[in-house]
Amino acid sequence: MARGTAVNFAEAQAGWIAARLGRLPERRPFVDGAEIPLFGVPHRVRHRPDARGTVWRENGEIHVAGRAEHLPRRLKDWLTAELREQLVPLVHAKAARAERPVKRITVRDTRSRWGSCGPDAAMSFSWRLVFAPPEVLDYLAAHEAAHLVHLNHGPRFWALARALCDGPIEGPQAWLKKNGETLLQYGS
Repeated sequence: MARGTAVNFAEAQAGWIAARLGRLPERRPFVDGAEIPLFGVPHRVRHRPDARGTVWRENGEIHVAGRAEHLPRRLKDWLTAELREQLVPLVHAKAARAERPVKRITVRDTRSRWGSCGPDAAMSFSWRLVFAPPEVLDYLAAHEAAHLVHLNHGPRFWALARALCDGPIEGPQAWLKKNGETLLQYGS
């Protein structure tokens, strides 16, 4: 689109844009003393410049070693690895119950979808799911595994998603609707 067209559109929609920006949750950067919900459980971030190693969890705290400017990246990398450790086996178990293979699972910084499943059986999930409670992860793994069989949101898809989920899907769906935007506030 031409730059002028884009500028005209933005000017015409300025009120809508401002309203959307005003509803965004406050940013919560990864800094010493910040509180983050690791799988729904609050943990305090502690910068440990004197310590060796990278990141570890201890007594409700997440300790990040090294220089302060490396803390956000190290913590995000560690959180992404923690999510993969929980999510990958869960997705494979749900896919096995659906009797379908998963080609690949990626974890990315997506802001428009919590998860996706393509026709090639490749799945992608937002790394920010590390902040959600375990039942939300279970629901999303079941949801995407159901897409291995049904690439739509029809009645047969929802029946399979419900069968693959370890509990009722209504609770995790309501949690995501109510709290989903807050997951985007953590980190950069």
